Amino acid sequence: MNKKKGFTLIELLVVIAIIGLLATLAVVSLNSARAKARDAQRVSDVKQISTALEMYYASNGDYPVCGSYSADIAVSACTGLDLDAELSSFNDPKDSEVCVNGSTGCNYTFTVMGNDGYEICFALESGSGSLGDGLNKITTGGMLSPGCTF
Repeated sequence: MNKKKGFTLIELLVVIAIIGLLATLAVVSLNSARAKARDAQRVSDVKQISTALEMYYASNGDYPVCGSYSADIAVSACTGLDLDAELSSFNDPKDSEVCVNGSTGCNYTFTVMGNDGYEICFALESGSGSLGDGLNKITTGGMLSPGCTF
């Protein structure tokens, strides 16, 4: 008798289907991990910006003005400050639009709230820690909280 060794067509199709299913699950979980990584980068960025602003305040007695008071401007577009070099490298990892109320993806936006305070708005994709997705802010003293006032 002559026995043939090998896989049947059905066995090969089942294996291909299983590999396809596993690949789909891997891609879906990778996209979620990427969003969480971008959110972690955003929170880290705004904390660094806040620290730089607090150091500026300690040296100069007030916070820098980007544009004019209460002007919503991208942090990376701030010019004429001692902080130029520090702030110019801070852009959202995914988008570059200035944050406005209702934004879901936007760049870090700096607003001076009078001579003694500031607010930096940023959007998270999936949330990070106690902050949910959507617009969040960091205010004077490094206080993180949901929402934006502008």
